[in-house]
Amino acid sequence: MIQTTPSHADGQNWANYYQAVEGRPPRETLLKALEIFDATGAIERPKFAVDLGCGEGRDTVELLRRGWRVLAVDGEQKAFDRLFDRPIDRDLLETQLMRFENLSLPPAIDLINASFCLPFCPPADFPNLWETIVKSLNPGGIFCGHLFGDRDSWTVYPDRSHHTRAQVEKLLEPFTIELLNEEEHPGVTAIGEEKYWHIFHIVARKKC
Repeated sequence: MIQTTPSHADGQNWANYYQAVEGRPPRETLLKALEIFDATGAIERPKFAVDLGCGEGRDTVELLRRGWRVLAVDGEQKAFDRLFDRPIDRDLLETQLMRFENLSLPPAIDLINASFCLPFCPPADFPNLWETIVKSLNPGGIFCGHLFGDRDSWTVYPDRSHHTRAQVEKLLEPFTIELLNEEEHPGVTAIGEEKYWHIFHIVARKKC
């Protein structure tokens, strides 16, 4: 069952969304990426992740639980308010209140997680956002997350970014693809709105 963001990105809908998904487990794309790190065991130093669009923290909490240093980024203060209410190791956590249009990231990141959030970047700003993601990852680092396809019903919103299969594959050229699943069907959002879903689930390792 898909569990993702509200259709209109205003403060009240975000608050409703955070309430609706409270307590849900980390996304499968993140768990797949973490399995890859565990299998290779190539990084002995403390690992560093960025959780873009961290929301109420379902993925951030899992990373912290596994001993990762985490920079959690979101454009809504309400997200951090909920994250800080959870039992977490704050010594490993840094937060950044920032919208995707203005995103800047530190270098040498091992993992960038972006669960159901990148489509909320305006199309004019998406190329810079993606370039920032690619450049900030270490060689061998992993991107995991989701993009929305061109048949998704939210294409009616001009401030959302959607991609064809060919465009997604082009974006992933700097990576070795570990997982690329395309999903398409009618359904509902986490807050109960009807929606037609067209989603790409992605786990990809940056080429060395």
